[in-house]
Amino acid sequence: MDKKYVINYLRAKPESVEDFPFGSDVHVFKVKDKMFGLVSVYKGRLCINLKSDPQDAIELRDLFEDVIPGYHMNKQHWNTVFIDGEIPSGEVERQIDCSYALVVKGLVKVKKAALELEYGQQALYKGLRGD
Repeated sequence: MDKKYVINYLRAKPESVEDFPFGSDVHVFKVKDKMFGLVSVYKGRLCINLKSDPQDAIELRDLFEDVIPGYHMNKQHWNTVFIDGEIPSGEVERQIDCSYALVVKGLVKVKKAALELEYGQQALYKGLRGD
């Protein structure tokens, strides 16, 4: 999986906004001003920081060597995923979908309701367990 593909996948999320608050080489993706992904290079490797359910975060770290606690993030809720490694592209997409869904789910009621009305729950909560 390459950087261009990941960035395009993040951009395609409903109302995704790309920002560069940490410089031109760090891509931050937000929905309604809340971050759901951060693409950068860490230890010389291409990676993405993604929000995760705390239990899922631990399980993903156990399953994949290329998933570590979130670099410069709350390590209970965020993982750093090396996208230039062995993780299948479908799994990276699933983790992006979950990160986006968790952020949308945590929005204030009026913002979340507006998104749900515009795009539908299926498009917003793709990948969440039980949804």
